[in-house]
Amino acid sequence: MELFSRSWTALRTTAVGLPAEDFDRPSGCAGRLVRDLVCHLFIDAQDVLITLATPAETEPTRDELTHWTVSGTPPTGDDPLDALTVRLAAAYEDPDLLTFHLEDVGSAAGRAARLADPDLRVSTCGEVLTAGDYLSAYVLLWTLHHLDLVMHLPDASGPPRDGLARSRERIDGTAFPSSFTDEDVLLVGTGRRAPTDAERRELGELAAVLPFVLG
Repeated sequence: MELFSRSWTALRTTAVGLPAEDFDRPSGCAGRLVRDLVCHLFIDAQDVLITLATPAETEPTRDELTHWTVSGTPPTGDDPLDALTVRLAAAYEDPDLLTFHLEDVGSAAGRAARLADPDLRVSTCGEVLTAGDYLSAYVLLWTLHHLDLVMHLPDASGPPRDGLARSRERIDGTAFPSSFTDEDVLLVGTGRRAPTDAERRELGELAAVLPFVLG
């Protein structure tokens, strides 16, 4: 849960500190500008708040490792929520207003996470997890979105190193060659960039089952 706070704080700090012109640049999420991604983070923060305020009485059905559904099919952008996010982001003509809302809701989500009992059972998307497992699962999401945010912004700060290392483990990082950095594993492993010819040779049979698309 401490790593959740560090990862989330680092992501918000980077997003809030971006100059206005960066919001019209592409992000690492296919088809999304930086402003679209920041708007998506605002919605994610709402989800964290809602989930932590939705206790469950039944036994957990998911844990940190099984919270995210893994498939081999990248998103097409046709999902209604994806379209809504883009329209909502466009309505924020002033990036300062968007980052104000992100920081306002995001800091509340961060406080709620710090105050949460890790053993509390919570419900989200029809599944039950402990709060500790739910927040730990989000370290992977924050780290991936941090990489998305700065992919085309070389001067922006990236995610914490311990978040990268933890996230590598969560997408079966031990199967990747040791020559791959944590960032390489996350970007190539989740389809955020294609492997080079040399990387593909190193990956061997693993290349045939990539990417691992999280949803």
